[in-house]
Amino acid sequence: MTIADQRTRDSLAWTERAACHDAPPDLFFPVSEFGVAEEQITEAKRVCARCPVHVDCLEHALSRGEASGIWGGTTEHERRHLRRRRGALRRTR
Repeated sequence: MTIADQRTRDSLAWTERAACHDAPPDLFFPVSEFGVAEEQITEAKRVCARCPVHVDCLEHALSRGEASGIWGGTTEHERRHLRRRRGALRRTR
């Protein structure tokens, strides 16, 4: 194993403790944010709400620019909004 491989593995160690670890991945990747998918999003967010590492998950998604799926209890739209707010805060400092 290379040093880069070890760093990647260490940086994702939080995923082992995630509430979604054994959940079906499809639950966290709805086809849209509307209609029937709204129920799927609600259920995924329930899993995230009880997750001990949801903050790590959200930070991972924000830092990697994850464009799809539910990460850290947020939808793609919600993460886009968070990234814009963070960018605006950085520009005002």
